[in-house]
Amino acid sequence: MTSAQHGHEHGAGGHAGHSHGVTADADRRWLAIALTLITSFMAAEVVIGVVARSLALISDAAHMLTDAVSIVLALIAMRLAERPARGGFTYGLKRAEILSAQANGLTLLLLGAWLAYEAVRRLFDPPEVAGGLMFYTALAGIVVNVAAAWCISKANRTSLNIEGAYQHILNDLFAFIGTAIAGLVVLLTGFARADAIATLIVVALMFKAGYGLVRESGRIFLEAAPAHLDPDVIGDRLAAHSSVAEVHDLHVWAITSGQPALSAHVLVEPVADCHTVRRDLEKMLQCDYEVSHTTLQVDHARADVLEVRTGATTDGSHCDAAHGPVHRDEPHTH
Repeated sequence: MTSAQHGHEHGAGGHAGHSHGVTADADRRWLAIALTLITSFMAAEVVIGVVARSLALISDAAHMLTDAVSIVLALIAMRLAERPARGGFTYGLKRAEILSAQANGLTLLLLGAWLAYEAVRRLFDPPEVAGGLMFYTALAGIVVNVAAAWCISKANRTSLNIEGAYQHILNDLFAFIGTAIAGLVVLLTGFARADAIATLIVVALMFKAGYGLVRESGRIFLEAAPAHLDPDVIGDRLAAHSSVAEVHDLHVWAITSGQPALSAHVLVEPVADCHTVRRDLEKMLQCDYEVSHTTLQVDHARADVLEVRTGATTDGSHCDAAHGPVHRDEPHTH
Protein backbone atom coordinates (compact mmCIF):
# COMPACT_ATOMS: atom_id res chain seq x y z
CA MET A 1 0.00 0.00 0.00
CA THR A 2 1.58 3.32 -0.98
CA SER A 3 0.81 6.75 0.37
CA ALA A 4 -0.08 7.73 -3.19
CA GLN A 5 -2.91 5.21 -3.05
CA HIS A 6 -4.76 6.71 -0.11
CA GLY A 7 -6.43 9.49 -2.04
CA HIS A 8 -4.24 12.38 -0.83
CA GLU A 9 -5.17 12.09 2.84
CA HIS A 10 -3.58 15.10 4.52
CA GLY A 11 -3.93 14.33 8.17
CA ALA A 12 -1.53 15.14 10.98
CA GLY A 13 1.26 13.44 9.18
CA GLY A 14 0.39 14.73 5.75
CA HIS A 15 0.43 18.20 4.28
CA ALA A 16 -2.13 19.89 6.46
CA GLY A 17 -0.95 23.12 7.98
CA HIS A 18 2.11 23.16 5.75
CA SER A 19 2.57 26.30 3.67
CA HIS A 20 4.72 25.89 0.60
CA GLY A 21 5.10 29.57 -0.13
CA VAL A 22 6.60 32.59 1.56
CA THR A 23 4.98 35.96 2.20
CA ALA A 24 5.74 36.89 -1.37
CA ASP A 25 4.20 40.38 -1.45
CA ALA A 26 6.03 41.50 1.70
CA ASP A 27 9.31 39.97 0.51
CA ARG A 28 9.08 41.66 -2.87
CA ARG A 29 8.36 45.01 -1.24
CA TRP A 30 11.45 44.82 1.00
CA LEU A 31 13.63 43.64 -1.87
CA ALA A 32 12.38 46.46 -4.11
CA ILE A 33 13.23 49.08 -1.45
CA ALA A 34 16.73 47.64 -1.08
CA LEU A 35 17.17 47.61 -4.87
CA THR A 36 16.21 51.30 -5.12
CA LEU A 37 18.71 52.29 -2.41
CA ILE A 38 21.54 50.31 -3.98
CA THR A 39 21.11 51.39 -7.60
CA SER A 40 20.78 55.07 -6.66
CA PHE A 41 24.00 55.09 -4.65
CA MET A 42 25.89 52.87 -7.10
CA ALA A 43 25.56 55.36 -9.96
CA ALA A 44 27.08 58.14 -7.87
CA GLU A 45 29.87 55.91 -6.52
CA VAL A 46 31.13 54.92 -9.96
CA VAL A 47 31.75 58.57 -10.82
CA ILE A 48 33.38 59.31 -7.45
CA GLY A 49 35.58 56.18 -7.65
CA VAL A 50 36.95 57.21 -11.04
CA VAL A 51 37.63 60.76 -9.84
CA ALA A 52 39.30 59.56 -6.63
CA ARG A 53 41.22 56.81 -8.49
CA SER A 54 40.23 54.40 -5.73
CA LEU A 55 40.08 50.70 -6.57
CA ALA A 56 38.27 50.08 -3.29
CA LEU A 57 35.48 52.48 -4.28
CA ILE A 58 35.28 51.07 -7.81
CA SER A 59 35.22 47.53 -6.42
CA ASP A 60 32.47 48.57 -4.02
CA ALA A 61 30.49 49.97 -6.95
CA ALA A 62 31.05 46.75 -8.91
CA HIS A 63 29.95 44.79 -5.88
CA MET A 64 26.84 46.95 -5.60
CA LEU A 65 26.09 46.12 -9.24
CA THR A 66 26.13 42.43 -8.34
CA ASP A 67 23.95 43.30 -5.33
CA ALA A 68 21.40 44.84 -7.67
CA VAL A 69 21.58 41.88 -10.05
CA SER A 70 21.18 39.44 -7.15
CA ILE A 71 18.02 41.23 -5.98
CA VAL A 72 16.59 41.31 -9.51
CA LEU A 73 17.31 37.58 -9.81
CA ALA A 74 15.66 36.99 -6.45
CA LEU A 75 12.54 38.87 -7.53
CA ILE A 76 12.33 36.98 -10.82
CA ALA A 77 12.91 33.64 -9.06
CA MET A 78 10.16 34.40 -6.55
CA ARG A 79 7.73 35.05 -9.39
CA LEU A 80 8.68 31.79 -11.11
CA ALA A 81 8.48 29.81 -7.87
CA GLU A 82 4.87 30.91 -7.38
CA ARG A 83 3.75 29.28 -10.61
CA PRO A 84 1.68 26.14 -9.96
CA ALA A 85 3.01 22.69 -10.76
CA ARG A 86 1.83 21.50 -14.15
CA GLY A 87 2.98 19.39 -17.09
CA GLY A 88 6.50 18.06 -16.79
CA PHE A 89 7.35 20.43 -13.90
CA THR A 90 5.77 18.34 -11.14
CA TYR A 91 7.27 20.56 -8.41
CA GLY A 92 6.54 23.74 -10.31
CA LEU A 93 9.50 26.12 -10.71
CA LYS A 94 10.46 26.28 -7.05
CA ARG A 95 14.10 25.53 -7.82
CA ALA A 96 14.35 28.77 -9.79
CA GLU A 97 15.14 30.25 -6.37
CA ILE A 98 18.04 27.83 -5.98
CA LEU A 99 19.33 28.75 -9.44
CA SER A 100 19.25 32.37 -8.34
CA ALA A 101 21.16 31.54 -5.13
CA GLN A 102 23.80 29.64 -7.10
CA ALA A 103 24.16 32.53 -9.55
CA ASN A 104 24.66 34.89 -6.61
CA GLY A 105 27.35 32.66 -5.17
CA LEU A 106 29.16 32.35 -8.49
CA THR A 107 29.14 36.11 -9.10
CA LEU A 108 30.68 36.65 -5.66
CA LEU A 109 33.46 34.19 -6.47
CA LEU A 110 34.13 35.58 -9.96
CA LEU A 111 34.06 39.20 -8.87
CA GLY A 112 36.30 38.35 -5.93
CA ALA A 113 38.85 36.76 -8.26
CA TRP A 114 38.97 39.87 -10.47
CA LEU A 115 39.29 42.23 -7.50
CA ALA A 116 42.03 40.07 -5.98
CA TYR A 117 44.03 40.36 -9.21
CA GLU A 118 43.60 44.14 -9.36
CA ALA A 119 44.44 44.56 -5.67
CA VAL A 120 47.66 42.54 -5.93
CA ARG A 121 48.68 44.55 -9.00
CA ARG A 122 48.12 47.79 -7.06
CA LEU A 123 50.17 46.54 -4.13
CA PHE A 124 53.21 46.57 -6.43
CA ASP A 125 52.31 49.77 -8.26
CA PRO A 126 49.96 51.87 -6.13
CA PRO A 127 48.40 54.91 -7.83
CA GLU A 128 47.67 58.16 -6.05
CA VAL A 129 44.37 57.93 -4.21
CA ALA A 130 42.16 60.79 -2.98
CA GLY A 131 41.83 59.58 0.59
CA GLY A 132 39.31 62.20 1.74
CA LEU A 133 36.89 61.59 -1.11
CA MET A 134 37.31 57.86 -0.62
CA PHE A 135 36.63 58.11 3.15
CA TYR A 136 33.46 60.23 2.98
CA THR A 137 31.99 58.24 0.10
CA ALA A 138 32.57 55.01 2.03
CA LEU A 139 30.78 56.46 5.06
CA ALA A 140 27.76 57.23 2.89
CA GLY A 141 27.99 53.71 1.47
CA ILE A 142 27.89 52.22 4.97
CA VAL A 143 24.64 54.06 5.70
CA VAL A 144 23.06 52.91 2.43
CA ASN A 145 24.11 49.29 2.90
CA VAL A 146 22.95 49.18 6.52
CA ALA A 147 19.53 50.36 5.33
CA ALA A 148 19.50 47.84 2.45
CA ALA A 149 20.63 44.97 4.69
CA TRP A 150 17.90 45.86 7.19
CA CYS A 151 15.29 45.79 4.43
CA ILE A 152 16.33 42.34 3.21
CA SER A 153 16.59 41.02 6.77
CA LYS A 154 12.86 41.73 7.07
CA ALA A 155 12.20 39.28 4.22
CA ASN A 156 12.08 35.49 4.54
CA ARG A 157 15.76 34.56 4.88
CA THR A 158 14.96 30.85 5.24
CA SER A 159 14.84 31.02 1.43
CA LEU A 160 18.33 30.37 0.06
CA ASN A 161 17.40 32.75 -2.76
CA ILE A 162 16.83 35.70 -0.40
CA GLU A 163 19.78 34.65 1.74
CA GLY A 164 21.96 34.94 -1.37
CA ALA A 165 20.86 38.54 -1.93
CA TYR A 166 21.37 39.26 1.78
CA GLN A 167 24.93 37.88 1.70
CA HIS A 168 25.70 40.18 -1.24
CA ILE A 169 24.51 43.22 0.73
CA LEU A 170 26.27 42.14 3.91
CA ASN A 171 29.58 41.67 2.08
CA ASP A 172 29.16 45.08 0.49
CA LEU A 173 28.65 46.58 3.94
CA PHE A 174 31.93 45.01 5.11
CA ALA A 175 33.57 46.31 1.94
CA PHE A 176 32.52 49.88 2.70
CA ILE A 177 33.75 49.60 6.28
CA GLY A 178 37.12 48.41 4.96
CA THR A 179 37.15 51.18 2.36
CA ALA A 180 36.38 53.82 5.00
CA ILE A 181 39.26 52.61 7.16
CA ALA A 182 41.59 52.53 4.16
CA GLY A 183 40.48 56.00 3.10
CA LEU A 184 41.21 57.33 6.58
CA VAL A 185 44.67 55.74 6.51
CA VAL A 186 45.40 57.27 3.10
CA LEU A 187 44.08 60.64 4.26
CA LEU A 188 46.20 60.70 7.45
CA THR A 189 49.39 58.93 6.34
CA GLY A 190 49.43 58.94 2.54
CA PHE A 191 49.87 55.12 2.53
CA ALA A 192 48.17 54.40 -0.82
CA ARG A 193 48.55 50.61 -0.53
CA ALA A 194 45.86 50.65 2.18
CA ASP A 195 43.34 50.84 -0.66
CA ALA A 196 44.52 47.49 -2.11
CA ILE A 197 44.84 45.87 1.32
CA ALA A 198 41.24 46.79 2.15
CA THR A 199 40.14 45.28 -1.16
CA LEU A 200 41.91 41.98 -0.38
CA ILE A 201 40.17 41.75 3.00
CA VAL A 202 36.81 42.21 1.31
CA VAL A 203 37.75 39.60 -1.32
CA ALA A 204 38.29 37.03 1.45
CA LEU A 205 34.78 37.74 2.77
CA MET A 206 33.34 37.47 -0.74
CA PHE A 207 34.98 34.07 -1.26
CA LYS A 208 33.59 32.80 2.04
CA ALA A 209 30.02 33.89 1.29
CA GLY A 210 30.17 32.79 -2.36
CA TYR A 211 31.47 29.33 -1.49
CA GLY A 212 28.72 28.88 1.12
CA LEU A 213 25.98 29.74 -1.38
CA VAL A 214 27.39 27.52 -4.13
CA ARG A 215 27.84 24.63 -1.67
CA GLU A 216 24.29 24.84 -0.29
CA SER A 217 22.63 25.26 -3.67
CA GLY A 218 24.79 22.45 -5.04
CA ARG A 219 23.55 20.12 -2.30
CA ILE A 220 19.97 20.77 -3.36
CA PHE A 221 20.69 20.24 -7.06
CA LEU A 222 22.54 16.98 -6.27
CA GLU A 223 19.54 15.78 -4.23
CA ALA A 224 21.63 15.55 -1.05
CA ALA A 225 19.84 15.41 2.28
CA PRO A 226 19.53 18.80 4.01
CA ALA A 227 22.47 19.37 6.35
CA HIS A 228 20.26 19.16 9.47
CA LEU A 229 18.69 15.83 8.50
CA ASP A 230 20.66 12.56 8.81
CA PRO A 231 19.05 9.84 6.65
CA ASP A 232 20.64 7.07 8.74
CA VAL A 233 19.16 8.46 11.94
CA ILE A 234 15.75 8.88 10.31
CA GLY A 235 15.90 5.36 8.86
CA ASP A 236 16.64 3.92 12.28
CA ARG A 237 13.72 5.88 13.78
CA LEU A 238 11.35 4.52 11.13
CA ALA A 239 12.62 0.96 11.67
CA ALA A 240 12.16 1.30 15.44
CA HIS A 241 8.36 1.33 15.05
CA SER A 242 6.98 -1.78 16.71
CA SER A 243 5.25 -2.99 13.54
CA VAL A 244 8.06 -2.23 11.08
CA ALA A 245 10.31 -5.08 9.96
CA GLU A 246 12.53 -3.19 7.53
CA VAL A 247 13.03 0.17 5.81
CA HIS A 248 14.96 0.55 2.58
CA ASP A 249 15.07 2.76 -0.52
CA LEU A 250 15.12 5.70 1.87
CA HIS A 251 15.70 9.04 0.16
CA VAL A 252 15.81 12.46 1.79
CA TRP A 253 16.25 15.60 -0.31
CA ALA A 254 15.08 19.22 -0.59
CA ILE A 255 12.61 20.44 -3.19
CA THR A 256 13.84 23.96 -2.49
CA SER A 257 15.23 25.67 0.59
CA GLY A 258 13.07 24.98 3.62
CA GLN A 259 11.05 22.22 1.90
CA PRO A 260 12.57 18.80 2.67
CA ALA A 261 11.03 15.67 1.17
CA LEU A 262 11.32 11.98 1.95
CA SER A 263 10.41 8.69 0.31
CA ALA A 264 10.95 5.14 1.55
CA HIS A 265 9.83 1.54 1.17
CA VAL A 266 8.57 0.25 4.52
CA LEU A 267 7.94 -3.43 5.26
CA VAL A 268 5.63 -4.23 8.17
CA GLU A 269 4.64 -7.34 10.12
CA PRO A 270 2.01 -9.53 8.39
CA VAL A 271 -0.61 -8.73 11.05
CA ALA A 272 0.04 -4.94 11.03
CA ASP A 273 -2.31 -2.41 9.48
CA CYS A 274 -0.43 -0.65 6.67
CA HIS A 275 -2.59 2.48 6.89
CA THR A 276 -2.07 2.88 10.64
CA VAL A 277 1.70 2.36 10.38
CA ARG A 278 1.96 4.85 7.54
CA ARG A 279 0.04 7.48 9.49
CA ASP A 280 2.21 6.89 12.57
CA LEU A 281 5.41 7.28 10.55
CA GLU A 282 4.17 10.39 8.71
CA LYS A 283 3.21 12.00 12.02
CA MET A 284 6.63 11.24 13.48
CA LEU A 285 8.40 12.70 10.43
CA GLN A 286 6.25 15.84 10.58
CA CYS A 287 6.56 16.42 14.34
CA ASP A 288 10.19 15.41 14.94
CA TYR A 289 11.87 16.38 11.66
CA GLU A 290 9.42 18.87 10.06
CA VAL A 291 9.25 16.72 6.93
CA SER A 292 5.74 16.79 5.51
CA HIS A 293 6.45 15.94 1.86
CA THR A 294 6.50 12.17 2.35
CA THR A 295 5.90 9.22 0.05
CA LEU A 296 5.90 5.96 2.00
CA GLN A 297 5.31 2.69 0.19
CA VAL A 298 4.10 0.33 2.91
CA ASP A 299 3.92 -3.44 2.26
CA HIS A 300 3.75 -6.58 4.36
CA ALA A 301 7.13 -8.22 4.80
CA ARG A 302 7.90 -11.57 3.21
CA ALA A 303 8.92 -14.51 5.34
CA ASP A 304 12.62 -14.29 4.45
CA VAL A 305 12.77 -10.67 5.66
CA LEU A 306 11.15 -11.68 8.96
CA GLU A 307 13.70 -14.47 9.34
CA VAL A 308 16.51 -11.95 9.05
CA ARG A 309 14.87 -9.79 11.73
CA THR A 310 14.58 -12.71 14.15
CA GLY A 311 18.23 -13.64 13.75
CA ALA A 312 18.28 -16.19 10.95
CA THR A 313 21.22 -16.12 8.56
CA THR A 314 19.10 -15.70 5.45
CA ASP A 315 20.14 -12.51 3.66
CA GLY A 316 16.61 -11.55 2.61
CA SER A 317 15.51 -8.30 1.05
CA HIS A 318 12.15 -7.37 -0.36
CA CYS A 319 13.77 -5.62 -3.34
CA ASP A 320 16.41 -7.09 -5.62
CA ALA A 321 18.40 -3.83 -5.74
CA ALA A 322 17.57 -1.53 -2.84
CA HIS A 323 19.11 1.94 -2.99
CA GLY A 324 21.19 2.74 0.07
CA PRO A 325 21.38 0.93 3.41
CA VAL A 326 18.69 -1.36 4.79
CA HIS A 327 17.36 -0.30 8.20
CA ARG A 328 16.11 -2.81 10.76
CA ASP A 329 15.50 -2.50 14.48
CA GLU A 330 18.72 -4.35 15.29
CA PRO A 331 22.47 -3.60 15.15
CA HIS A 332 23.49 -2.90 11.56
CA THR A 333 25.97 -0.92 9.52
CA HIS A 334 25.08 2.15 7.48
